Amino acid sequence: MRQIPVDTSAATVMVAQPPQPKVKDRRTGERAMDAETGAALSTVDVMFAANGDVEILTVTVPETGVSADLVMGTPVAITGLIARPWDSEFNGQRRHGIAFRAVAVTSLVSGAANTKAA
Repeated sequence: MRQIPVDTSAATVMVAQPPQPKVKDRRTGERAMDAETGAALSTVDVMFAANGDVEILTVTVPETGVSADLVMGTPVAITGLIARPWDSEFNGQRRHGIAFRAVAVTSLVSGAANTKAA
């Protein structure tokens, strides 16, 4: 399948929703795992702003590549972001989209600056 590298150098990226475990099978709750490394996968929703446009992207990341301090609004760096076009047919309906995958999503804020005042 084709993989398209995404340049994030001119974008502002912030956490829209904190990391969540990626589920392979909703019926059983089975966790999605990386086929190559065996690492558990998570998803992080990010606000991706570039060239006057803002999108919310769901990015799949190995759990080992996710900063522990990601909360809504945290500015982040995305390492190795790629886009993968996909399409499928289910019950006679054709669906398509773009899946995003990254090596890591890391906070650009120091731990002390990321805490809220009482």
